[in-house]
Amino acid sequence: MTGSFRPDFGLTARDYGRHRAGFPPQLVSHLYRHGIAFPGKDVLDVGTGTGALARLFALAGARVTGLDPAGPLLEQARELDREAGVEIDYRVGTAEATGLPDVSYDLVTAGQCWHWFDAPKAGAEMRRLLRPGGRVVIAHFDWLPLPGNVVEVTEELILTFNPAWTLGGGTGLYPRWLTDLATSGFTGIETFSFDLDVPYPPEAWRGRIRASAGVGASLPPDEVERFDEALGRVLRDRFPGEVVHVPHRTWAVVATRGRADTPARRIPR
Repeated sequence: MTGSFRPDFGLTARDYGRHRAGFPPQLVSHLYRHGIAFPGKDVLDVGTGTGALARLFALAGARVTGLDPAGPLLEQARELDREAGVEIDYRVGTAEATGLPDVSYDLVTAGQCWHWFDAPKAGAEMRRLLRPGGRVVIAHFDWLPLPGNVVEVTEELILTFNPAWTLGGGTGLYPRWLTDLATSGFTGIETFSFDLDVPYPPEAWRGRIRASAGVGASLPPDEVERFDEALGRVLRDRFPGEVVHVPHRTWAVVATRGRADTPARRIPR
């Protein structure tokens, strides 16, 4: 993503690991329907964060490497992996220059992060890393702002504290990623989506929002504290109760590196 808004999720690693809901397990079954099986496959998850996608695929039987530029997030990922009983090889690096060997993976994935990448460079790197016939998956799991719901009110509050934040008002759909993949030489492009509600106790929703790009990853600590107190008041006044139900949309695009394709030109290290 271009522009001056560049959050640092390492600043909010603990809240990120504790409160951000991971991708739903149904994603695996949807990917199976699109010809992607996991047992025994080599998977690279770029922009892995706290390993939400990586863990899901490891639990499905894949050998998974997770890559992220933020070391503190990877520490949270390792802690969550221990709780889940899986082992993932985590490395510090970027999607545009992974430092990993050519044609080494059956699947390369990017969950909730493609918008932070330089798309042409990341696309070329994915092609270089994939084996012939390998697949790429870009996936999102987004809250949905609907008129008067807790998401819309929360986004309005974020903008009050952080006018530079540009990620509000989303639909959970990303048609531009299809163009990114097509121009990077991928074929057989398909998409799917499904919606579900995620129940959040109010304190957990506050933690989830502290872990977002517009709050904990970009505001000074004193502003994060002020925002959190303001959100707590909003939840008590407008959304009382033990749980708020937050609508989410899972969306993914799947594409293939053709078997007759040659790896993209090696990027100098």
